[in-house]
Amino acid sequence: MLINCVAYQDGKKLADITREEIRGYVSRPECLVWVALADPGAEELAAMQAEFGLHELAVEDAHHGHQRPKIEEYGDSLFCVLHTIEVDEGEINAGEVDIFVGANYVLSVRSHTAHGFADVRARCEREPHLLKYGSGYVLYALMDAVVDRYFPALDALEMQLEQVEERIFAGGTARANVEALYALKQKLMTLKHAVWPLLEATGKLHGGRVPRICADTQEYFRDVDDHLVRINQSIDSLREMVTTAITVNLSLITLQENETTKRLAAYAALVAVPTMIAGIYGMNFEHMPELKWTFGYPLSLAAMAAIDVYLFVRFRKSGWL
Repeated sequence: MLINCVAYQDGKKLADITREEIRGYVSRPECLVWVALADPGAEELAAMQAEFGLHELAVEDAHHGHQRPKIEEYGDSLFCVLHTIEVDEGEINAGEVDIFVGANYVLSVRSHTAHGFADVRARCEREPHLLKYGSGYVLYALMDAVVDRYFPALDALEMQLEQVEERIFAGGTARANVEALYALKQKLMTLKHAVWPLLEATGKLHGGRVPRICADTQEYFRDVDDHLVRINQSIDSLREMVTTAITVNLSLITLQENETTKRLAAYAALVAVPTMIAGIYGMNFEHMPELKWTFGYPLSLAAMAAIDVYLFVRFRKSGWL
């Protein structure tokens, strides 16, 4: 679906144009054409390929989707794949944005992404002194918006980790805690898969042999790279904390099992002493001491009770009961 199709000149908006007018404006070097598509079909992509002269391999990647974040050069044009991350009721939803960038055009194709980029377009139109840099600045603005949306996702995952940690030490169900931690680890991996490859690719836009399209905006892409480094470090820290939380949870389970084992052993000892005494006097030998003694029975009961009381006090002091 075609969302926007706008022509700019010297950083200022000329007009909203139709698809049929794209070629006429692209043929003018002083103009910039910015087109936005959402979940397009094969026919729409083929039409845009014809209008902009897009490389067939890049169009094929955009059509099939599920690409690894990357930045590829095709002659004087760039093809960028970014993963979008959106948080919906605690769940992480991953989408994709494919960006075709030429000398005087930008085509963004978003898939499985609810949040569009109307705010990015409005931001660029409010900054004509920057928009006059052309397609390189538009690419930066789109990348910056995608990367900035990683921060709320990261904050949401941090909050989830804090909630699970509270449940761990509040005596929550061990199985539920482990399942929650593993689910959190999977969400962090989804975010990691979006950030790490993009971090590698962004380095091409501000250091070394920079594409001509981005030559005037290197410092802006360096800022995006700094954000990605921060996010990547935060992801690694969270993953270590999740691993530690899992270890702590398993250690608490072991401690709880040990406490249960100690209690059972203590109770078994309390039962074993009377059982031993009763077992001795229950043997059917003819000649046994105290069998015909008047105080033998109450004395045996008293001995059982005294020994159990002594053991109970000792176990209570040692924390076994």
